[in-house]
Amino acid sequence: MKKSLDAKLVSILQNSSSNEFILADAKDADMAFGIRCTGQDPEDHGSETRYRSLSRWQEIIREIVAQAKIDIMLMSASTSKALTIKDRIFDKSSVTPAVRVNDSTDIHIIRGSNYSSQPSRPFRSTTLDHIQAGKLDPSEQERASGANLGLYSMTLNNDIVFDLQSLQAFRDFRFEAERKNFKYFLEIFIPNVKDAVDTDQIGHFINDHIVRILAGVPDNARPRFLKIPFLGPKYLEELVNYDPTLVPGIMGGSSGTTFDAFKMLAEAKKAGARVALFGRKINNAEHQLAFISCLRWVADGETTPEEGVKLYHAELERLQIKPYRSLEKDLELSNPIMRYLL
Repeated sequence: MKKSLDAKLVSILQNSSSNEFILADAKDADMAFGIRCTGQDPEDHGSETRYRSLSRWQEIIREIVAQAKIDIMLMSASTSKALTIKDRIFDKSSVTPAVRVNDSTDIHIIRGSNYSSQPSRPFRSTTLDHIQAGKLDPSEQERASGANLGLYSMTLNNDIVFDLQSLQAFRDFRFEAERKNFKYFLEIFIPNVKDAVDTDQIGHFINDHIVRILAGVPDNARPRFLKIPFLGPKYLEELVNYDPTLVPGIMGGSSGTTFDAFKMLAEAKKAGARVALFGRKINNAEHQLAFISCLRWVADGETTPEEGVKLYHAELERLQIKPYRSLEKDLELSNPIMRYLL
């Protein structure tokens, strides 16, 4: 089955004015949040908070892949083993399976812990063998049975000791990926240590790191695209103008209003982004399939963010699902990053 990701990347790289836009659902949160990764169970349990079961979460992934509105489904290695290798749900799908390659300590968001506030240390739970084949030391035939796209993430904190550890780990990963013909996309988070970088310099800090890191990487070993926080059009445009072959993508960030998600996507696309990865915004939506449908319309320019919110609420009403917020409240911007629009 031809993958929409591959066709869209070709179009984007060949034509800078291409309208193609890549959407990914990030269902890899079990490598960060533990039990809470699946999202709150929508069933009423009184005052008790319960979370969806893993089996229900994987069933939702199956439904989203079958819907085929996204281009990439990002998972943990264990979820990919179950769905990509065992159940083969991607064989006849246009959706590309992808796996989070590393889980550095800044995403160890465990109840009762404070790991995420300490300087990020590199760590990898999984291996490329397990991602590609579900086992160590596979044959070349077995290696083709799993996912061959991964997310590699780095969080740099303006600390020479910790940042060098992260950079060295990325270098080691790249060597292994090139030897095993493994494709990846690169995520750069904002510093997770408070006041590590002046607030007005964070966008420049991330852009300069991306350029500096990839200056030492030949084109055959570079990421297929980037995943970075949207900090406003200024920084995204600076990166696009420097090197349009980098194909920038944005991360969705924390949950907010529906308008937050749709407006951020539209603004980022206008500034040059060609990819968006939404995790919590999709997972915490009242109805994930309806949310994704409206997100796709906005991404493809078929509707405006404002109209997208209205269409989403109309679909919730049709499905007899009570929205978390009134339409009026859901049309408000609550994301401080978007304050430049106010």
